[in-house]
Amino acid sequence: MAGIFDLSGNVAVVIGATGALGGAMAVGLAEAGASVAVLGRNAERGGACVSRIEAAGGTGAFFACDASSADSVQAAADAIAEKLGEPSILINAAGGNDKSVTVVGDMAFEDINADDWRANFELNMVGGALLPCQIFGKRMVAAGKGSIINIASVSAHIPLSRVVAYSAAKAGVMSLTQFLSREWATKGVRVNSITPGFFPAEQNRSLLFNDDNTPTERGQQILNHTPMNRLGSAEELVGATVFLASDAASGFVTGTDIRVDGGFLSQTI
Repeated sequence: MAGIFDLSGNVAVVIGATGALGGAMAVGLAEAGASVAVLGRNAERGGACVSRIEAAGGTGAFFACDASSADSVQAAADAIAEKLGEPSILINAAGGNDKSVTVVGDMAFEDINADDWRANFELNMVGGALLPCQIFGKRMVAAGKGSIINIASVSAHIPLSRVVAYSAAKAGVMSLTQFLSREWATKGVRVNSITPGFFPAEQNRSLLFNDDNTPTERGQQILNHTPMNRLGSAEELVGATVFLASDAASGFVTGTDIRVDGGFLSQTI
């Protein structure tokens, strides 16, 4: 990949690359020329992602990391700098919906346990954006160069039923993105977000599909609300990721959100 989308000479960190979406973004960044640090808690999945990167002709390495631990993120940042070089691209793709804070059936909002709510914010807001932005962002500011891409959610724009804590946490991620885009705008660091629509992944497969692979009731509701009438594939996030990662392609883009949702947020009824 050449021209304005060429990421050669860049080191990209993808936190959550052990998942389906983060993994696809990691491979896409490597195909664009970046050396990719694959971060996550599962070494087996991390190794599989690195293998995919190498099979595509790229360079990658796995670093064990718990994004909700400042010490763990700091250790990973130091190890990456030593092995691959200082990162200039950060993708925060860690997170997910904690089922213990999912409002379902007869459960009322007032019955949500506050500790479960905090756990959801710890996963999606603290580990999913705050700590990585602090630790890697500090290094990028010092270098005067960087692109940070946070992963938001359609539920951050319009809260969806059953995922109230997740929606609130992802809305916080979007707010932090805009704050940091202003804070670091004159320091060479751009901060943007991507809003994925609905993509099949391990964490939501049972929500979207029955055992016979037909849509569940909620899965069909999502399809009905998506103008393209289908779910996305993880590879369809790569274009937006490489665009935002490349200074040549998006050097004047910061504080924005790119929706990759099949039109989900464009439809009201």
